[in-house]
Amino acid sequence: MDVPLWLALLVVGWLGVKLARPPWWLVAVLLVGGYLVAGSFLAPALATVLK
Repeated sequence: MDVPLWLALLVVGWLGVKLARPPWWLVAVLLVGGYLVAGSFLAPALATVLK
């Protein structure tokens, strides 16, 4: 079965929010921060660290 990556991430994220119940501001900060870092000059450095 082939599942698109965006769908898998959406389901895992939804389950994480439902089960762990983090504050919504924390979820928003992580999403916006991740989006901003992914487009910055730090992205290649983080990619090598996280491999």
